[in-house]
Formats: sequence, structure tokens, C-alpha cells
Amino acid sequence: MKRTLTSFLLVLLSFMGAWTTGSAFAEENWMRWRGPNENGAVLEGAPPTEWSLEKNLRWKVEIPGKGSSTPIVVGNQVIVLTAVETDRKKEGAEPAPANNDSGGGGRRRRPAPTNFVEFKVVSFDRANGAKLWETKVTEEVPHEAGHQTNTLASSSPITNGERIYADFGSRGIYCLDMKGKVLWSKALGKMQTVAGFGEGSSPTLTGDKLIVPWDHEAGSFLVALNANSGEEIWKTPRDEKTCWATPLVVSRGGRDQVITNGRRVRSYDLATGKLLWECGGQVSNPVPSPILFGEHVICMTGYQGNAVQSIRLDSEGDVTDSDKVLWSNNDAAPYVPSATLYGGLIYLNKGNNGIVSCLDAKTGKIVVSQKRVQGLGTLYASPVAAAGHVYFTGRDGVTVVVKHNSDLEVVATNPLGETIDGSLAIVGDTIFARGEKHLFCIAKP
Repeated sequence: MKRTLTSFLLVLLSFMGAWTTGSAFAEENWMRWRGPNENGAVLEGAPPTEWSLEKNLRWKVEIPGKGSSTPIVVGNQVIVLTAVETDRKKEGAEPAPANNDSGGGGRRRRPAPTNFVEFKVVSFDRANGAKLWETKVTEEVPHEAGHQTNTLASSSPITNGERIYADFGSRGIYCLDMKGKVLWSKALGKMQTVAGFGEGSSPTLTGDKLIVPWDHEAGSFLVALNANSGEEIWKTPRDEKTCWATPLVVSRGGRDQVITNGRRVRSYDLATGKLLWECGGQVSNPVPSPILFGEHVICMTGYQGNAVQSIRLDSEGDVTDSDKVLWSNNDAAPYVPSATLYGGLIYLNKGNNGIVSCLDAKTGKIVVSQKRVQGLGTLYASPVAAAGHVYFTGRDGVTVVVKHNSDLEVVATNPLGETIDGSLAIVGDTIFARGEKHLFCIAKP
């Protein structure tokens, strides 16, 4: 019966040409960067809270190359993006000298690569980790090396259950069928990111539109592509520099909006790309993705300052410092990780540190203020939540699980023995984690 219902919903989605957030089908899969509810939380299932290489590890499989994107899970497939450096050098290439442009944090631009890199989409069997297929979509020498902790495959794929969309940024956007065949591709140019830090925002899929953010140092824009053909539907210039946030599509007040985070939060009409409203107040290097809560959207940034804002979705024009901003908070905000919304509470960390705060999503009231979570170090992965728990994963591969709606009481500290920068994906009673070298499936026996 469950299989029949799932098949019916998949067919229904294909006829509707739309994504149904929170549907039964969505809860049974993890089909986009922040999961079925686009906020890192799931409403169904009871995944483990304790694991290690010896406990509750169903399987572990090596991933070729490097990547820091979140895996997606659909049907019997777990899909990841990866970049595999080859030994083949570009003819006549010479290592580029380091640039004195630090871009903040005292880190200089890394020399541009000289070796060809294979950009791949890889599918593994959800049950046992066996490789189902591997598709090389392109091979080229990247024009930027990226930050020393970034990878050339940091954007997360997205699917509607019929097609897979892989965004390799300056290397192109690719649409594949569920067996790994490339159906179309689209080149949008070469990004020039701040200090050569690299790329990382993920696309958003809604109905027949693939929304791709393109914020960099030389002519930013937001573009809607036809999800079936790759043809451009609309393209809107943006007055933004490099951003890494993923857009959010919402339907409120009789209109469909594309919400983007940046130094200014902006909303665009989904049908035309026209700017609907905008709000200032964010800080630099925006990375966290917007979160929907009722009739407002919550956005945040946490580099060289802190800003968390809740903005009404019925806004018009420039609403900076207006009553359309329901609440704001500058106590603490994340730099790289996005927050998670669970049970009406926003869980976020300060900067990239293991210092966690909890806010009431409706009022902005601080429930827990900047508490250091024991065992949690530097993190890039975004927290996830399920079954009364919130999961924070550090770059050292240790996931600290805390109780929801408490004083962040630590339930378990779980090591996997390698760097993890990609966020966890939770499907039912199972967790999928993409490490530096391996894909892990965590589940009780």
C-alpha cells in the first residue's frame, strides 16, 4: 500500500509539475538541499541519536574526488556531486601567483588550478551503498581554486523524482534523468568570487522553473530556466556581490515569490523576475538560506556582524526599518551554516563556532543565548532536526545531538573519523552523511 501511494504521488507531481513541500512523498525522501520542508527539519521518522564506525552504521562507501554538498535521497537512490582532479594539465599552463587580496580573515587568494577536473554526478543504492551509476558531465580546468576549505562541488543537487539537476556553477548547469543520462546543459558564464573563495549556492526547483542564483563580483543576477529544456525564462540583474545563499520559493498573499538572501533580502515575482520588495540590514558574505515561517520569512547573516530578521511576505517596495520587519536580532548569527526551524524554534550557531542560540520564530525572543555545546567545534554543515532532537555536525566529523526545546542538553556525541562539511540528510529512520572521503548510511539494525 505504501509503495502504491508513493507511486501515485510521484505521478501526480509529474502532472502538476510542482513541488509539494511537506507531502507524504517529500517526507519519504530528501530531494533538495534543506530537505522536504526547506528548513532542515523532518516531521516523520525517528533516526538514531547515537552512532560510530562500530555502532548503527549500516554501510559506508568511498566517494571519488571531493565535494561538500548535501546528498539527496529519492526512491532507491542517494545522489551526490563530486569533483575529481586528474593528472592531466592544461597545455602551457603555469601556476598562478598568489594574490594579496585577502577578502577578509587574512586568507589570500589561492593560485588558479592547472589540472583538469572531472565533474561528476554519482548515484548509490539506498539499501546497501552499491554504486548504481556515475556520470561525468564535463571536464575542464577551473578558473578559480576556491577557499582552502571549499570544494569544486559544494552546490547540492535537486530532484523532482523524474529528473536530477546538478549545478556546477561556472562549469555549467546539468539536467539528468534518473539513470544518469544528461538531458540538457546550460552555461551561465564564469563567476569571479570575492578573494577567489569559490562557489556554493544551490538552485531551487519549483514546477517547470529552475531558479539559479548567480551572485559574484562582476555582474550578479537571478535566472529562471525552463526545467524541461534549460531555456531561459527570465533573468534579473542584482545589486549584490558574492553570496552563497540558496533561494526560497513561497506562495503567499496570492503571489509566488522567490526570496533571496544577500546584503539585502529581496523578493522577486516567480513568473516574471520582477522585484517585489527588499529589506536592508544584513551583513557581509551572506551564506545562510531563508526560512519560511507562517506569513513571514526569516533571513540571517553572521560575518563581520550579526543580523537575524523576520520580514512579512506581503511587503511592497523597500521595507527597511519599517513595521514589515516583525522582529530583528543582532545577538548572534551563523556565517556558513543555515539555521533550522523545528517546533516553532530557530536553532542557529554563532559564526562557524559551536556556540548555539535558540530563538522563538514568532517573536524573535531569545530562548537560549549563545551556549557553548560540549563536544562541538568549528562547523560548516547546517543543523537538522527530527524526533525531538537537533543534530549539529562539526568539521571534525563529530555530530552532537541535543534535545529540542531544552537548555540544549547533549544526548550523544558521535564521531565518524573524517571531515564533514556537507549537511546531514534524514529520511525516515535513516541518516545520510557525506564526508570528505565516504558516504555514510546511519540506521539502527
